[in-house]
Amino acid sequence: MRVSLVDAGSNTVRLVIADVEGGVPLPVHTVKWKLRLSEQVGADGTIAEEAVERLVAAVAEAGDTALRWKAAGPLAFATTVVRAAPNRAQVLERVAAGTGIRMCTLPGETEAELTFLAARRWLGWKAGPLAVLDIGGGSLEVAFGRGRLPDFAASLPLGAARLTREFLDVQDPPGAAELKELRRRIRHELRDVAARIRWESPRTAAVSSRTFQQLARLCGAAPGRFGPFEPRALRRRDLGEAARALATLPAAERAQSPGISAPRAAQSLAGAVVGHTALKLMGLRRAVVCPWAIREGILLRYIEDGADWWTRTAGAGLTGAPSSAVSLRSVVEPSA
Repeated sequence: MRVSLVDAGSNTVRLVIADVEGGVPLPVHTVKWKLRLSEQVGADGTIAEEAVERLVAAVAEAGDTALRWKAAGPLAFATTVVRAAPNRAQVLERVAAGTGIRMCTLPGETEAELTFLAARRWLGWKAGPLAVLDIGGGSLEVAFGRGRLPDFAASLPLGAARLTREFLDVQDPPGAAELKELRRRIRHELRDVAARIRWESPRTAAVSSRTFQQLARLCGAAPGRFGPFEPRALRRRDLGEAARALATLPAAERAQSPGISAPRAAQSLAGAVVGHTALKLMGLRRAVVCPWAIREGILLRYIEDGADWWTRTAGAGLTGAPSSAVSLRSVVEPSA
């Protein structure tokens, strides 16, 4: 069986077509469209008309590609930039009307749960009690658990693109005052979640997302051409040094650094500061870099729990109504 998935993120719209026979999502074809939606929102987060049109065109092309590959779906979702937009409902309606594809948004906690599942499946049970961090363009997802799904999951407004726009757009490179305010905001947002992670003392910490992958490469991890099975890790000390180095460079020069792509160069500094601060506050000195994240998590839930799981989840993401498939978990009080 072949399934397709469309992920509309802050920077790109990505189509993944995967074979799901045998219980493992094996990619057979991927396509991405660089829309940079996070750069086309108003001061209140409203997505501009031109950006909506480009999103509709990309999703339509993704649907046509999935048909050519004879893949079911697509399972289509959008992350923080659409979820937080005041015109979210209108955007989703435009996508449905223009493409015939029902795109939904997922609560941030659900994104964290799905990313956790992907990391658990990739790392296996030998990872033990597991903490997972994922930096997106609009939010930071954190999850911890001992089983298949996390014991708690949290989504915080600490995305690399969001923080760059809010704190680091004054001058390039930013000044000491801007960086101080950025770190203060990150520490404030992370306080309760970091305390929970320290209390749980995970055996393994894992990081996922393109931002963390690029930062790991900057810190000396193997390049992507070595393949997904090459062991990669990110040490907190190295990430701190990388953050300090990035802070001295204008965005254009950051793109010359190993692993940092030109489209993500501007937000690489914010990503590094968030990642380093999170690892420090959580008491984590080292994290494994996991190549699987939310997309693989969705495909795994689809495989393991059936198409009805996605129908319920997508329905909740369209209406905002609660769903048994969308589990919001406490992040303040430690579990007994």
